Amino acid sequence: MAGLAAMPPIAITADELRPFGKTWTARGGSLSRTPPNSSIQLGALVDMKVGQALATMLGGISVIPPTSRNVLLPPEPDCVEVGACRIIGGVRPQNFDVVYRPDGVRFAFDSKTLNDTKSVQKNYQNMINDLATEATTVHSRFPYALVAFLVIVPTPCLVSPQREGLTGSLERLTGRMSPLDSAHKAEVIALVVWDPATGRIDGAWPSGTSPLRIERFSEQVSLAYVSRYKGLPPHEGEGEEEAE
Repeated sequence: MAGLAAMPPIAITADELRPFGKTWTARGGSLSRTPPNSSIQLGALVDMKVGQALATMLGGISVIPPTSRNVLLPPEPDCVEVGACRIIGGVRPQNFDVVYRPDGVRFAFDSKTLNDTKSVQKNYQNMINDLATEATTVHSRFPYALVAFLVIVPTPCLVSPQREGLTGSLERLTGRMSPLDSAHKAEVIALVVWDPATGRIDGAWPSGTSPLRIERFSEQVSLAYVSRYKGLPPHEGEGEEEAE
């Protein structure tokens, strides 16, 4: 039985992003879905960082892949799954990239990559609709679950008016504070804008006060999780109500 700890920050380094930036530049401003340095590999990098940080918060539990895409239970009783995890929600079945489901879904996370200018222009509004639907499908069946997203976009691809439109829409979609709040909102969303030339994450966008800053991601997850599950199994403090 493990106690809860602070969730470490999600740190995506310039050294990790720089190879993707070189491939992005060599391809004329886009990433392929096939290796090397594909958009899928970029998403997997983010997923593993979130999964490992979540596992630390949950007391240092295991991080393992789901046994298959269609299995509805975790491979171990108390573990974080990183990989395509199937959740049967209230709207539709949905695969998520990082899941914690010891007694049903408690945490569901998806990473989203937009990798070229045309993709941002054509698809960002559809992506917003997808995020709202994914949050709804989880919350309508598991209202206490935390739903989180991270959207990662190269800096040259995120220009006006899409930059303001995407950021504003994500800010309106995040911050679900209570299980009674709107089902279509996520508890936490981060927007990561990165420079393909240097691999560095943009320090100016989103703004320093935005809830979408990646520096705030882990703190927001921790606060939401503790408010809903502190003292409940499988964390320390279980059984207090029964003893009383």
